[in-house]
Amino acid sequence: MTLDPARHGPWAVIPGGSEGIGACIARRLAKLGISSVLIARKTEPLEEIAEELRGLGVEARTLALDLTAPDMLERVRAVTDDLEVGLLVYNAGASLRTGPFIDWDLADVEQVIRLNVVGQTTLSHHFGQQMAKRGRGGIVLMGSLAGVAGSPSVITYSGAKAYSQIFSEGLWWEMKQHDVDVLHVVVGQTDTPAMARLGITYEEGEGDDPDMVAQLALDNIAKGPVVVVPNMQEGFDQLTNPDRKGLTEQNAAFILSNTEGTWD
Repeated sequence: MTLDPARHGPWAVIPGGSEGIGACIARRLAKLGISSVLIARKTEPLEEIAEELRGLGVEARTLALDLTAPDMLERVRAVTDDLEVGLLVYNAGASLRTGPFIDWDLADVEQVIRLNVVGQTTLSHHFGQQMAKRGRGGIVLMGSLAGVAGSPSVITYSGAKAYSQIFSEGLWWEMKQHDVDVLHVVVGQTDTPAMARLGITYEEGEGDDPDMVAQLALDNIAKGPVVVVPNMQEGFDQLTNPDRKGLTEQNAAFILSNTEGTWD
C-alpha cells in the first residue's frame, strides 16, 4: 500500500523539508493534494520550497527553527496545533563533522544526539498521540546505512541512526494497534546538500537521487517497519552479519575513503 491522502493527510510536518529528500517528499505530497509544514533552520530556502508547493495547489507553512532548541516542541505546536497532521516525516538529521570522537567538542556531540534522537522521538510522541486518537496517519523516520554497523569518524551519528531503526521497529508494532503506519528508511550514498557540507563526496552517478528515495518512502509507508534503498540492500544484508569487528573495520575504510582530510 502506498501513501493515501485520505489516510495520511491533509497535512504533513517535515522537519528537514527545505532541501534534499525532505523537499522532494513535500513536492510529491503536494501533487497528491497534501499540504506541508516545512521546518529547517534557514528562512530563505524554506520559503522557496513553500512557494513552489503553493504553485502546485496546496497550502504550505514554514518554521525557521533549530530542532535542537529546548523549546522546539512548543514552537512546532505553535504552527501546527490548529492543523490535522496525518503524516510526520523526520528528515532532519546529520553529523556536524567527521573525525575522531574524542576530538569533538562535547557540545557538538550532544547536538548530534538532540537532532537525530531527541528531535524525532519528541515529535513522534506528540504527533503519534494525535494519530492514534484518530486511528490513521503515518510516521516516516529517515535512517542511514551508517546505523547498521559501527562507523568510525561519525560514531555519534551512526549510533543515533541505530537508535532510529530500533525505535522505529518497536513504534511500528505499537502504532499498528491504532492503524497508524511507521516506516524507517535506510539510505546510503544519497547526493544531498547535507552530505556535501559534511565533505562527503561521490563520483558522478554514484550517489542516489533524493527524489528516488522520496518515492521509495511514500511507496512503502504501509509496509514497515524498515525499507532499504535498493542499491544499499546488499550492503545492508552484509552489515547485519555477526562479524561486528570486521564490519566496523570495513565501514571505517569506506567512510574515510569518501571523507576529506586524513585521520591523525
